[in-house]
Amino acid sequence: MGQRTVLYDLHLALGAKMVDFGGWDMPLHYGSQVDEHHEVRRDCGVFDVSHMTIIDIAGEQAEAFLRYVLANDVARLEGVGKALYSAMLNDQGGILDDLIVYRTASGYRLVVNASTGVKDLAWLREHGSRFAVEITPRYDLAMLAIQGPQARARCSELVNQARAAIILALKPYSFVSEGEWFIARTGYTGEDGLEVILPAEQAVPLLNDLIGAGIAVIGLGARDTLRLEAGMNLYGQDMDDSVSPLEANMAWTIAWEPEERDFIGRTALQQQRTQGLDSKLVGLVLEERGVLRAHQVVRVAEVGEGEITSGSFSPTLGKSIALARVPLATSERAEVEIRGKWYPVRVVAPKFVRNGKPLI
Repeated sequence: MGQRTVLYDLHLALGAKMVDFGGWDMPLHYGSQVDEHHEVRRDCGVFDVSHMTIIDIAGEQAEAFLRYVLANDVARLEGVGKALYSAMLNDQGGILDDLIVYRTASGYRLVVNASTGVKDLAWLREHGSRFAVEITPRYDLAMLAIQGPQARARCSELVNQARAAIILALKPYSFVSEGEWFIARTGYTGEDGLEVILPAEQAVPLLNDLIGAGIAVIGLGARDTLRLEAGMNLYGQDMDDSVSPLEANMAWTIAWEPEERDFIGRTALQQQRTQGLDSKLVGLVLEERGVLRAHQVVRVAEVGEGEITSGSFSPTLGKSIALARVPLATSERAEVEIRGKWYPVRVVAPKFVRNGKPLI
């Protein structure tokens, strides 16, 4: 038996198929993964993401600490209510985790991956011992993500006037605290939406309200196909501690300026940038029938071989798609081995769908 979120019993009552995910018992789907996928693309749906680890960072050296342990620069957060995406690296430049950091009135809030939460907390405490900081995991909180083109409009109808105004006015990659609620506008589906972090005991009533308003509950299965269509990496598949941000299409998350900022992994990244990369992360589209899966071999004529990191059938496109790490010289065509046979694939930019619209 794995760890369970506060919403576990409600998931069972809703008929969820439960699976292990990073040591947590989480809903894979509630009947139809494909229907759930389409619901988010066309309207909106709600995900339980309470398994993710929330960590508050406070203290007089909180900014200096995060500027050291993160590749992106929290000094870019111009004021309370702003957020940014970053990687946390090891000394070799490998990605220990990807996360979102929010600047709060009392410091910063990190939301990190469920499977890496324990490791991340230990890493932060190890390096935080040299700074005047307080590192507090918030196991008392839960988090729901409401994603889809109608997410903000639908949610604004269910809450009080103050929260409705916040939801409708909220800018991308920002948040507002209202009472005990922390309302953010980031996401992992390629659609608009919200994340609500709130006291754990309030999560069940909120989810019931959302369901009562006709908002569909969405499992991990659709979450994966949605993020894959959006070209968003999954930690442990498309990146890990042996892969640098430069190799994972995350170069934009590295703040090289100011040059005097020394962050963990910087020297290794600079060396890699100077020497050049051997591989890149691309998108693949299978034009024939079949399904692309992680670890399938990718062959590029007269160039070399690579490997699929994430692959699935795309409900929006009606085709199988994948992310793959391939030789740098790869151009527009490749082949993938599926059950002993080679199938031609088209190589594309690793963003397939955004805001409900195909990009390939």
